Amino acid sequence: MTRRRAWVSWSSGKDSAFALEQTRRAGTVEVVGLLVTLNRDADRVAMHAVRRELVQAQADRVGLPIHPVELPYPCPNEVYETQMDAAMAAAREVGVEHVVFGDLFLADVRAYREQALAGSGVGPLFPLWGRPTDRLAREMLDAGVRAVITCVDPAQLPAEFAGRSFDAELLADLPEGVDACGERGEFHTFVWDAPGFRSPIEVEVGEVVERDGFVFCDVLPAEPTLHARR
Repeated sequence: MTRRRAWVSWSSGKDSAFALEQTRRAGTVEVVGLLVTLNRDADRVAMHAVRRELVQAQADRVGLPIHPVELPYPCPNEVYETQMDAAMAAAREVGVEHVVFGDLFLADVRAYREQALAGSGVGPLFPLWGRPTDRLAREMLDAGVRAVITCVDPAQLPAEFAGRSFDAELLADLPEGVDACGERGEFHTFVWDAPGFRSPIEVEVGEVVERDGFVFCDVLPAEPTLHARR
């Protein structure tokens, strides 16, 4: 039987990477692409501020094409919705019936996605939904997810967390009330290795800047070392 085709909504972060892994493991749909929203002016992933070349490196590691949605900055919501409607029409043209999201527990976000896709012929999937995030964060680490924090909301988490590795030490250091997966927007990540990657992406932490009320850490491609798979 032919499996239904799906794209993964790809933010470059740990939740979308693990959603991809869990979807592939379940095997109920065939993931055939990554849907990526990009700040057109900065040429970076929206909110995570990850360079396009690094997202392309992720796509190469998981063996999937990128389907970019180019957004202006600032981006009015009606422009975002028009662009996403066009992306879903393009998805249907190539037989895609689902988009996989890495959302965890925010009911309003899920409802927005469901409403946005209603009538498009593309249905949402939420493979990580409802899992306790403290356990989920550790499950990600145990599975081999390796990431760096690229964006911090300093109203919820100290700016010094920008640029830190997403690891057990970070989880232990998170202040009380901060979600272990950053689901309330406390932080965002870039994944440089994960289950399904053919090899890690060599990166280094660059400049940390404050912009538009957030603290961003630039992640840069680095020279290859001995981390390649054997």
